[in-house]
Amino acid sequence: MKRATLLLATLLLATNSFCQGTNWPSWRGPGNNGVAPSGNPPTTWSETNNVKWKVDLPGKGHSTPIIWENVIYVTSAVDGDKQTVSNEPGSVLQFVIIAYDKNSGMELWKKVLAEEKPADETSHVDGSWASNSPVTNGKYVYAYFGSRGLFCMDMQGNLIWSRDFGQMQKKRSFGEGSSPALYNDRIVIQWDDEVDSKIIVLDANTGKDVWVKKHDEATSWTSPIVVDFEGKTQLIVSATKKVISYDLANGDIIWRTGGMTESVVPQPLYSNGVVYLLSGYRGNSVMAVNLSRAKGDIDGTDAIMWKLSKNAPYVPSPTLYDGKLYFLFGNSGRLSCVDATTGSIYYEGQNLPNMGSAYPSPIVAGGNIYFLGSTGTCHIVKPGENFQIISTNKLDDSFHASPVASGNSIFLRGFDNLYCISE
Repeated sequence: MKRATLLLATLLLATNSFCQGTNWPSWRGPGNNGVAPSGNPPTTWSETNNVKWKVDLPGKGHSTPIIWENVIYVTSAVDGDKQTVSNEPGSVLQFVIIAYDKNSGMELWKKVLAEEKPADETSHVDGSWASNSPVTNGKYVYAYFGSRGLFCMDMQGNLIWSRDFGQMQKKRSFGEGSSPALYNDRIVIQWDDEVDSKIIVLDANTGKDVWVKKHDEATSWTSPIVVDFEGKTQLIVSATKKVISYDLANGDIIWRTGGMTESVVPQPLYSNGVVYLLSGYRGNSVMAVNLSRAKGDIDGTDAIMWKLSKNAPYVPSPTLYDGKLYFLFGNSGRLSCVDATTGSIYYEGQNLPNMGSAYPSPIVAGGNIYFLGSTGTCHIVKPGENFQIISTNKLDDSFHASPVASGNSIFLRGFDNLYCISE
């Protein structure tokens, strides 16, 4: 009996470990860095090769899917009559989350969370009304639609609570896109617009405010990250005027430094005690901050390990693997690789052809780096000091959402379809 109990416990532990290793709980993965620790998807595919399943997606959304155990969650904005949607105001839209079986693509459930006619705003021609990505902790899944609100559901789609934060006033009708950060029992919204920018920290179980801080910033589209470091949990927020680290517990400022370029989009990246900050609109800023030295105002101090003023990305976030930071220039397929500790450049501006607008952020899986472009072209690059494309693949769809890796599969959310790529 004891042996059987021990065997059952061992099997349950192994199953839980497997599920944890294949989860993709936020848009940048389990480590918020684009790395799939146990992922090993194919490096070659086409519409007729290694497509395990492909399903039509309703509406339009550029949010990146998330995965927990055997379910993949996707958000979208749907015209109730047409099942499609333009970027112009006029139609009443349904803001939905859909759960699909990860192994078959079968729809498990669909929840309409809001219905609204966006009357006084437009979305960018390359954007969507559902560009904010969801997040989950395995107990709840959180769908965020910016001005349409934040919705907390259980894993079967039953609504637990929701919050309406009002109407954002975004710059130049570029639309919305920041995604929430989830850490234990806290969920964080970076609400940067032209009128009332603020950082909102909520109780993830109830939706009630824990603290709210005015954020003296203009519009941004970046997403915050939460980092545990030396006994303190830091909420790190990138922006144009200042980059600020808050104590997640109470909102006190731990450190701050000069900001990025205008209209920050890339999400900060954390690894081994260092935060990497990038922004590339109307300028270039790439910076590494050593958290062990970061206290108070760190401008001009040795807390800033290194800086670069070229090759920065506008929209896509970076990824880091084996001590090397990889990032694209602007929204193009021009790749740079630098030493994560020193900022020394291994290579820069290497061409990844025919990617179109490189809005999706790269991911690392199976020891390879996947760079997906809007045209459906995906280049697989070998990590290392020398630039090498392993393979190039093409699908008949357009892509702005980032890839997602889980186990032996990679999931690609297109304008029209959701693909599961697996051998």
